Amino acid sequence: MSTTQFDSVSVTTKANVYFDGKCVSHSIVLADGSKKSLGVILPSSLKFNTGAPEVMELVEGACRVKLAGSDTWVACAGGQSFSVGANTSFEIEVTQAVHYVCHFG
Repeated sequence: MSTTQFDSVSVTTKANVYFDGKCVSHSIVLADGSKKSLGVILPSSLKFNTGAPEVMELVEGACRVKLAGSDTWVACAGGQSFSVGANTSFEIEVTQAVHYVCHFG
């Protein structure tokens, strides 16, 4: 998976700012009604909770990820992705700013 561009989208202009600015994203809706967010996570250690299932596609950067219920950290970098179930969480340790696309559902 390597998304470089989305065409024909609706963009929410107000940014979603989390963790005192360490994660900033914008929500988009594609022509087919699917929702995504595009953003950046600056170097930090954070824990995210999910509502819907997500696929986090890393466009650029480097991090380690630990899914809820696991003791294992997995290294991820630009060009890779990881999946997170609904109503769960994941921890992320970002070492190089991560540019990402979050695919919901």
